[in-house]
Amino acid sequence: MTPADFSHVRAWVFDLDNTLYPPAARLFDQIEVRMTDFVMQRLGVDRVEADRLRRHYWMTHGTTLAGLMREHTIDPVPYLAEVHDIDLRHLTPAPALRAGIAALPGRRIVHTNGSAGHAERVLAARGLAGIFDAVYGVEDAGYLPKPERAAFEAVFARDGLDPASGAIFEDDPRNLAMPHAMGMRTVHVAEAPEPAPHIHHHTDDLEGFLTALAR
Repeated sequence: MTPADFSHVRAWVFDLDNTLYPPAARLFDQIEVRMTDFVMQRLGVDRVEADRLRRHYWMTHGTTLAGLMREHTIDPVPYLAEVHDIDLRHLTPAPALRAGIAALPGRRIVHTNGSAGHAERVLAARGLAGIFDAVYGVEDAGYLPKPERAAFEAVFARDGLDPASGAIFEDDPRNLAMPHAMGMRTVHVAEAPEPAPHIHHHTDDLEGFLTALAR
């Protein structure tokens, strides 16, 4: 990667979970437990079956919520409130990451498959509040989940973002395929690279990657 690869970028899109905080924080472990609990309660199944359904919905529909809505007409509002009621004490401020994001030229946004309220809480815990121009949750995409193209189109239209001048940072490689097709520069943020035609760059150190861009 060289800064020249991003010289055209004026819109920077960041996923939230396991992207703006490290997977070692294990926040999604908490969320997954609460998702499974929700499925158990609402569908009247045991934990083994609820966990199987949760994974099935994620694989088939992009998110557990999307599967629950499409297969069981579940109301998304109480679901999002319940699954994101988690402990954030393991998160620590990230001043170097804050500086790297703040230095990016142009518009900076968060687009998450979680709720916007969850994103705001996480950003505050990471010391990243106030540096993004907008924070979009799944509700801002009409509850359509990434990796669906319509989810990106809804958020980008709402933001006035031109994908041709955008870059996106994501931990889930599935969620980079559509942005790549829309003309965005794609960055996979994860410990291990997953080579794919729709991934331009990989990093296991987002802070270092953004610092290098500013040079």
